[in-house]
Amino acid sequence: MTEHRPALSPALSGAELTRWYWTLAELTALARTLGVPRGGGKAALADRLAAALDGAAPSAPVPRAPAGRQLTAPVSADTIIPPGQRCSQLLRDFFRQQIGPGFTFDEFMRAFVADGAGQTLGAAVAHWHATRAQAAQQRPIGAQFELNAFLRQWRLDHPGAGRQDALAAWRQHRSQPR
Repeated sequence: MTEHRPALSPALSGAELTRWYWTLAELTALARTLGVPRGGGKAALADRLAAALDGAAPSAPVPRAPAGRQLTAPVSADTIIPPGQRCSQLLRDFFRQQIGPGFTFDEFMRAFVADGAGQTLGAAVAHWHATRAQAAQQRPIGAQFELNAFLRQWRLDHPGAGRQDALAAWRQHRSQPR
């Protein structure tokens, strides 16, 4: 006997909520209905909803740390990265000028900018070049990117299959209990 995913409603238990895959949009709509704070990531929202459905007081989302002073133009290789600097369009433009059009804020560069207060943008460029071999290796996909992880594995298991087949398999996968 095949189980069917229930309708997402305030009548669910927290355990039943966590047994099934829900999109962020679905979880956000339920949070609005229940008056549960909607901030934070999908996993944190699902945890708050499960607690609320089980009658526990949901925890508030962890507030995002405010950004510190952000860099403004002009910047150069000698510019120091301030605490709280974000991966801004200004930095993207600078790195594309220095590295080329293939530059992206991958996990290595995002971490360098986030943790690199006191370092120079020139050091960030050197970091980009030093991490290319590591960046080229296949890395684990974070749990919050369930679709991406599913598709990667599905394509390994079904070489040559098309996109529509992969998406149909994903729809089937997410309709099943976890």
